[in-house]
Amino acid sequence: MKSPDNKIHLTKREFQVLNLMAKGLNNNSIAYNLSITSHTVKSHVASILKKLKAKDRLIAVIIGIKKGVLKINEIDV
Repeated sequence: MKSPDNKIHLTKREFQVLNLMAKGLNNNSIAYNLSITSHTVKSHVASILKKLKAKDRLIAVIIGIKKGVLKINEIDV
């Protein structure tokens, strides 16, 4: 998934993980929701943090919203 300004490219799975992070889910809950292992979630989170140049999950979500990767009205909490 590319942001509108085409500066950030996340895979479909990374976008799914970021969206679930935005909902406040932890790695185990994300793994359960996506039917993957928590180790795989950790890998996706690490990739997301690197691509968004974020220090932690909260900052990644904020950057995702600011860059248009996530839309606040689409985050179903």
